[in-house]
Amino acid sequence: MTAGRRALLWQLLVLLALVGLLALLVGNLSSNLAARGIEFGYDFLTLPAGFDISERLIEFNAEDSYLRAYVVGLLNTLKVAAMGIAVASILGLAVALGMLSPNPLLASLSRMYVEVLRNLPLLLQLFFWYLGLTYLLPETDAPLQLADGVFLSKSGLAFPWWVSDPVGGAEAVGAEAVGAWAGGAWELPELGPFGLAGGANLSPEFVALLVGLSLYTSAFIAEVVRAGIQSVPRGQTEAARALGLSEAQRMRYVVLPQALRVILPPLTNQFLNLTKNSSLAVAIGYPELVSVATTTLNQTGRAVEALSLLMLVYLSISLLTSATMRAFERRVRIQEGRAA
Repeated sequence: MTAGRRALLWQLLVLLALVGLLALLVGNLSSNLAARGIEFGYDFLTLPAGFDISERLIEFNAEDSYLRAYVVGLLNTLKVAAMGIAVASILGLAVALGMLSPNPLLASLSRMYVEVLRNLPLLLQLFFWYLGLTYLLPETDAPLQLADGVFLSKSGLAFPWWVSDPVGGAEAVGAEAVGAWAGGAWELPELGPFGLAGGANLSPEFVALLVGLSLYTSAFIAEVVRAGIQSVPRGQTEAARALGLSEAQRMRYVVLPQALRVILPPLTNQFLNLTKNSSLAVAIGYPELVSVATTTLNQTGRAVEALSLLMLVYLSISLLTSATMRAFERRVRIQEGRAA
């Protein structure tokens, strides 16, 4: 038997052993629960949830099933994770460039940013931002205007939103509409007798979670990017300077493409950490996946089922994120190989 076949045989044996162990654990769990008169199964997912979810991307009410509630919580988790990854990446890159700046003031401030944020517990930062939004910001009837049509208050962040108009008119009900063209118009938030109306709104819980996750993760991303940039040989920068490239061109076309090979693996870890850290949202009341699972557990008593679904979803998200980043890493290496 060749070495390759022996390795394949051992892998199959290990896989069978793991499957057998999992089957044994599930069977043991089922028998123990049955002996205590506790039902085991996922049939509860088809039952009416009996609770509402205040913030959602799809329609949901108390008569919908627990399964749909899980989907709503999953979408809320993906929303904050996707936006957090984008914001944290941009901030992390900017702070990393600041730490490498020849300006001593900018470099010191960037270093201070990293040291302060990454050494404070994330849960403490979430509480800080949430309390700041709910106590320090103005009331809804007197919001702080950040820009035209953008308001910040205790009710969250209100901003313009595109509203489709199936009739084909350019008029948005309940708010001023601008920029209309075929099929809809921009709806602007307006201050009415009951506060802001129209446009879109991000709740204080979501804003606090997004700000906390983005700032905290950006501090770690900044260190990752800084290390990647400094790993590029100095001769590459000197050669780019000799060709007459500007500082921005040297960074964009010479340094960063080579630094990506070092940056991407630890950057993937930070993306995974941000997604998993979003589960702390339950502490400030944002209805993401953990919050929905906790409510489901309390109402149905199906602790094993609710938590196992939670673990499966987070594992799937993490594996999908890792696979996407690995594919991107392979693509970057192939492009670099062709360029060489």
